Amino acid sequence: MAERTVVIGSAQGLHARPAKIFVQEAARQPVPVHISAGGKAPVPAASILAVLALGARQGDEVTLSAEDGEQGERALEELAALIERDLDAEEPEPERT
Repeated sequence: MAERTVVIGSAQGLHARPAKIFVQEAARQPVPVHISAGGKAPVPAASILAVLALGARQGDEVTLSAEDGEQGERALEELAALIERDLDAEEPEPERT
């Protein structure tokens, strides 16, 4: 299993808006991705309730995991880059329909 540890960049941590952005991107990945924080068991990264329940705050380290291989590595790279950004400071993208 491939893993990546990253630090939460969003000013308010993985609360409603940043968590929604993260979960939507996790759901788009071709492989299942899990996230863990604070010694808690890994949860599906595509589950908004599970991600919110982690209570991850700015500066906390989270660990992302996915299956080994090119798709898993690419998914971890994309999601890690997203978590490291301050999603609170960015303008929301228009809803896709």
